[in-house]
Order: sequence, then C-alpha cells, then structure tokens
Amino acid sequence: MSSGQRALALYDGLIFDSTGRQPFRGTVIVRGGEIADVGTRGEVGVPDDADVIDLRGAFLMPGLIDAHTHIMGSRSGRVEEDLLTPIGVFFARAVRDLEALAEAGFTTAVDAGSIVALHLRDAVAEGTVRGPRVVAAGPVLSQTFGHADVHYLPAEWVDYRTTRKLTPFASLLCDGEAECRKAARYAMREGADFIKVMASGGVLSQRDRPEYRGFTLEELKAIVDEARAANRWVHAHAEGKVGIVNAARAGVKVVAHCDLMDEEAAEEVLKAGATCVPTFAVDYALLREGQRLGVPEWGMKKIAELADIHVENIRRAHRMGVRLATGTDFSGGVGRHGENAEEIALFVEKVGMTPQDALIAATRNAAYAAGLEGRAGVIAKGALADIIAVDGDPLENVRALTDRSKVKLVIRGGEVLKDLLRQG
Repeated sequence: MSSGQRALALYDGLIFDSTGRQPFRGTVIVRGGEIADVGTRGEVGVPDDADVIDLRGAFLMPGLIDAHTHIMGSRSGRVEEDLLTPIGVFFARAVRDLEALAEAGFTTAVDAGSIVALHLRDAVAEGTVRGPRVVAAGPVLSQTFGHADVHYLPAEWVDYRTTRKLTPFASLLCDGEAECRKAARYAMREGADFIKVMASGGVLSQRDRPEYRGFTLEELKAIVDEARAANRWVHAHAEGKVGIVNAARAGVKVVAHCDLMDEEAAEEVLKAGATCVPTFAVDYALLREGQRLGVPEWGMKKIAELADIHVENIRRAHRMGVRLATGTDFSGGVGRHGENAEEIALFVEKVGMTPQDALIAATRNAAYAAGLEGRAGVIAKGALADIIAVDGDPLENVRALTDRSKVKLVIRGGEVLKDLLRQG
C-alpha cells in the first residue's frame, strides 16, 4: 500500500540515519514518497492527519542496497541453462526474486547486466511487481574474447543486436573506440541507467582469466565519455590489476570485484574517487554450492584460487580508505536472492569493518554506486523514503539483517512493501 500524500509517521524508533550521527530515539515523517522530517521525539511532532506506526524502539535505518547483482531468474550454474530455458521462465522467476529482496529489506537493487532486470525495472516502477527499485545496465559491453563473449556460441548469437536466442545475460561485443562508443549509445537506446563494461577477464568465463586485461584504456575512456554525455556513469567488472587500474584512470565510477587489487591499484581507485564493490557473497556461494549447482570445473578452480587473496586485498584497501559498497553478484542460482544481507556480515567478519561502517557501506556508499547519492541511503529531510525497521540491533549483531523474519517493516519511496509491526 502507499501512503500517498497523507503523512506516515514512524514513531519512537532507534534511528540509524547513516550520516555518521550516533543512533537516537526519534520519529520520521514520510509524505509524498520522501522524508518530510526526522528528529528526536522532542524535535518532531506527529501531524494530525498522519498514519502512525508505533515502532516501540525498533531499529530504524535506510533501506538496504545491493550495488552489484543480477535480477535474471537463474536457478543453476550450468552453462546450458540460458540456452534451454524459455525467456519467460526467467522473468517469472525474477519476479519472485524481487519479492524476496523486498522481504529481506532491500529497497534498491543495482543490476549489473540483465535484459530481464531492464524490463522488470519498469514493472516495479509502475507498481505491477513488488520489489526494490531497480537500477539497470541492460546489455553489457564486452570486447571480443572478453568476459561476456560466450565463446562456444557464434558471435552473432552472443551479441544482443543480432542474437537468435534471447537470454537474460546478452552482451554487446565491441572492439576499438568507435565500436565502443556505438555500443554504449545502443545500451542507452535500450534504456540503460548506466553502462556496464568488462575491464578484465573473470571466473565464470572459460577461456580467459581474471588477470587478463579487457578493454584498453582508450576504449574505456570512450565509453566513459559517452556515458557522461548522457548523465550516466560506467560500472566495470574488474578482477585483475590492469583492469582495475585502467577502469580508475578512465574515470569509471564503480569498480566491481577487485580481486587482485594490490596497493598500487588501490591508490589509483582512491585517486579517482571511485567506489569498489567487492562482491564477497558470490565467492562463498560458489565455494559452498557451485559444484552442486553445476558450475563447470574450470570456474570452481578459479574461484578457489582467488577467494583468500580477494579478502586480503580488500582488507588492505579498506585500511587505505577506499570507499567500499555492498553488492552480492547473486543471480538467483549461484546466490539466492533474499539472502543478500550476507554481504554486510562478510564486511564485518572478513574485511574487519565495524558494524556501523558496514551499514554505511550497504546504504550511503551503495547509494553512490547506484547513482542515488543524496537521494537514497540516508534518513534525512528531502531524501527518498526508503526505510526499514529491524527487530534487534545490527550494530550489536550485524547478522540480525540476515534473518528476514527480523525485518519487520520495509518502505520504498513511501510505499509500504512489508509491515509485520501492525499485523494482528
């Protein structure tokens, strides 16, 4: 249900506003999809026309954001799944995945490549599908023999512009600055909110390796230039050092994975002011369930090689001051949607963040990666009313967020998606 123009008063919560302020007991007033007021009970009164939700001291915080995921309806790690499953089945599964994300407290999902998400974004916005706000890249850009060039298919089947088999993860193959510019323009023609590029090789692509360079620096600069010309940004898959460095030097806003980010590469990311989204949760999902889900042996071998060094590199980057944001890289198959808050716990348990910093990474920092800086990820006047209430204090036990039953209230843009506080 939506509160419309009638005020919604979230009364007497323990408010973590993600601005750096210490949590305080207070009230939030929502009107017209935005936060109209926030403060202590003495500072903020409840309007006479307000619909009141008594939080009774529940932990109130900005809605969670997955800054790198794939809403594509996968259910396995088998390479043949995309070829054998009708596209409509992927859409139906993805609707359920969006519902699970909302139940888990996610109010924004940044989809880093999926035709399914590009279309469901609009279905969520119009109210047909219940789920988090979707920020979508649509078809990703990959060079020939890149991470998104599915080599065992003919090239014309791989490229979204010529494919004879529409799959959730279609790509745009491009080589050289001119082709890269045209591909970026084509992605935006299809409705992309941002441009996703493959700046390095990866794990789940058979013939390359994470350390392989993807697009050249000049190609990446051309793509960034096209994105900026249309008030968009670039989000790069970059696991190897050269890919990370090139992405940073090209002006890429978001650098994903960063497995092999040594000190030099971290310095480049810092200098560029880019955000790193490490995506640890998919690493552990692969190690735990990949073989059972049919991930090929070559993929399992590469993730086993990378997992530990990935953690160490991100620990160092965090100490150096690189801005980190949470993202899972879940697809619905390897990594089940609804369990995405696992990444927040891993930031504490593996990276060594404080719970407060991990919550900021999942809200304010992730909002920056979603192109929503200043609009989402904080509880502040004028911000989008993306708010959740949690039974328990994640600052004391961050894993309170990984239990969906403890997420009692979910509001996205003023619309109540989940309300267990007033049931019964």
